Amino acid sequence: MSWSRRSAEPVSTSPGSRARCGLFGLLLCGLSAAAGAQWTPLARDEVHDPASPALGLLQEPAEALSRLPPDKAGNMVDWMRALNEGAIKPRASLKGDATVRLREDEILLNKNGGMPMVRFPHRSHTQWLDCANCHEHLFKSKVGANRLSMLAMLQGEQCGVCHGAVSFPLTECARCHNTPRPPPNRTATK
Repeated sequence: MSWSRRSAEPVSTSPGSRARCGLFGLLLCGLSAAAGAQWTPLARDEVHDPASPALGLLQEPAEALSRLPPDKAGNMVDWMRALNEGAIKPRASLKGDATVRLREDEILLNKNGGMPMVRFPHRSHTQWLDCANCHEHLFKSKVGANRLSMLAMLQGEQCGVCHGAVSFPLTECARCHNTPRPPPNRTATK
């Protein structure tokens, strides 16, 4: 089962349900659940029109993705490993004119919630994209200015613009919620 980019409901990967997966249905739902990392051909993914003559111009998912380092979730590709090993060379922006500005810092998020904290690594994100892809429209560059919401992310907003669409899905909780909380400060009372 995988998550639709625009819905907070799980989406079955069975035939007949893939059409509900939205723009990135191929990447999220084009997997054959029983076959593991085998991708459904475009003509049978129920996202693309099998009668379209343009279908032959598109690269099949198995051809495109099977050569990349495997992962256990989402579209079954370990994108960071693919980047670090030089298997892919993404552009910093859609316009192609941006220069990647690497940031090495990490930010702790979800400091007051019940789940483990999120250690957000700027480096792994800025290796892919220029800062302007996320700041200032998805996230403000000011501490405390962003009210993060898992519901919004599951609806394809905030982190959900990429996670659940191309990057690993939001159902992989421990990949983001990865930092234990410090023990509470308890003062002894007598």
